[in-house]
Amino acid sequence: MPQTEAEIQRQKEMQQAEELLFSGRQELGFAKGLFHGNFVADWVMPYPRLAAAQETELESALAEVRQMLDRELDPDWIDRNADIPRNLVEGLAHTGVLGMTAPREFGGRGFSQMQCCRILEEIGKRDASTSVFVNAHHSIGIRALILFGTREQKARWLPPLVTGEQLAAFALTERDAGSDAANVRMTATPSEDGSHFILNGEKRYITNAGIAQVWTVMARTPVPGKPGKDAITAFLVTPDMPGVEMINPRMPKLGIRGTATARFRLNNVPVPKENILGPLGKGLRVALTVLDFGRTTFGACCTGAAKTCLRLAIEHANSRQQFKKTLGDFDLVKKKIARMAADVYAMEAMTQVTASLIDRGLEDYMIETAMLKVFTTERLWEAVNDAFQIHGGSAYFDDSPLGRILRDARINQIGEGSNEVLTSFIALVGMRGPGMEFKEIYDTMMKPNIQSIGRAFNSGMNRLSATVRTPGVPVRSSELRGFAGQLGRLIWRFNVAVNRALVVYREPVLDMQLLQERIAGAAMELFASTCTLSRWDAELQARDRNGEVRQPDFSAPDYFLRKSIRHAKQLLAELNDNDDKALLASANAALGKTEQSEPKRQ
Repeated sequence: MPQTEAEIQRQKEMQQAEELLFSGRQELGFAKGLFHGNFVADWVMPYPRLAAAQETELESALAEVRQMLDRELDPDWIDRNADIPRNLVEGLAHTGVLGMTAPREFGGRGFSQMQCCRILEEIGKRDASTSVFVNAHHSIGIRALILFGTREQKARWLPPLVTGEQLAAFALTERDAGSDAANVRMTATPSEDGSHFILNGEKRYITNAGIAQVWTVMARTPVPGKPGKDAITAFLVTPDMPGVEMINPRMPKLGIRGTATARFRLNNVPVPKENILGPLGKGLRVALTVLDFGRTTFGACCTGAAKTCLRLAIEHANSRQQFKKTLGDFDLVKKKIARMAADVYAMEAMTQVTASLIDRGLEDYMIETAMLKVFTTERLWEAVNDAFQIHGGSAYFDDSPLGRILRDARINQIGEGSNEVLTSFIALVGMRGPGMEFKEIYDTMMKPNIQSIGRAFNSGMNRLSATVRTPGVPVRSSELRGFAGQLGRLIWRFNVAVNRALVVYREPVLDMQLLQERIAGAAMELFASTCTLSRWDAELQARDRNGEVRQPDFSAPDYFLRKSIRHAKQLLAELNDNDDKALLASANAALGKTEQSEPKRQ
């Protein structure tokens, strides 16, 4: 039977995803280990700490940055005037923020990702526009140059970027390309003499593009020797090149108003071949690698903002009186405060662990960075909402910072990959490993041969082993062994649920986003719980080494682990007990869709 157009497109999408995500080494990292029923302890334990020299260096930098921010940063002025003043940009440059992780030989500070995240958390506490500006310039703007630039490119482009003389932007998003990064339509056609490329197309929603002097632009280039085939390539483009048309340098926005979010068009713009960043045709890998770094600092910024929400909520709850009590005396207010405190502890732990994966040079942490981005942006939104509710009507007026914080926080669930897309990504990439093992077994059963029997046997043993054993979670503190045991049993239960979904649904699972959401949600809770447990364990060990008489308060991690484990169990239970059919029927009726338009499922 001939394939339908939809089936052909599905195979093309799967092939593109395979080429992009699974062409390099495939280490079994922490997140992928969860889907295999393993606990890859050395990725998360012991809890990562900076070396003493790095910590000293960071504390000095933080003190300098705080003083500068106290002096130069006025978040309300930035929000009202929809601009980040030049004196603040110069302050960020002078304190080394604009070139935090750039090599020292090119004028940067040479900071690690963990150090970088601590700096961005401090900025995130104060103003989202400024933290997004720094993220766009540094974490995704010059990061591509740091990671993929040649020595000559770095020597030419980096020095003015780290000093703030020039600013950077990362131009990926188009009308039909955003979370769907592979759908870039901007073209780059090689000249006849091969000396340059001619770029045509439009980019939109590009942070900093209206004020930046260097853009990293993604465009499609022909694949040499393969007529009709093209791939995405990264180019260094400057707005003074002939043919650049700035359509709107500052698109008005609901929040993060200080950032210059632009829309521009390239009309036959000649870009020298020397401006290609990374290998020809590997721009999508450049983009996704850079976004891994950006999502990590995203987590740091959200953690900082959540800490501000918690501080404002505590201050108001302890001072505002109603019914002859302070708000903090009421259990429903305490519920919100407890949730915020627990989530902030976990957000900080997840950010630290994820940043350490980058610093240690580990490979393939795309799932972890996606988890961090989704988790921290969702929890920040909840923290803003809780702080808003605790403040009551006063939060709704312009003299309260919470209105600005609320407007600023909403973009986080959309930017750098929408949370819905990343949720499906987490589930599908995570399930691929065990899915391939089941496929090996199934294919061998259908068409047995000598070569495949051995591989199928190994795959079967892997699946069987994960089903009959509970992974150990090695904590050092005896007080935490109960939580460690619960976590190990939950990882076993998660693996069984993943196996069942793969066996029952097989390929249609690729379209079952409600199932994907639950699996990804449970995986995120497992990652968050592990990071929280690792941090708590390290803090208990430090307490014992230091011989502290006063017992630190660990109620926040205790509460987080309880509610996180409970939520993960609930998500796994809902894989078999849910109202998905009724939900989809209601949505289809509202959308005017028929059942035939729904993907086929087994």
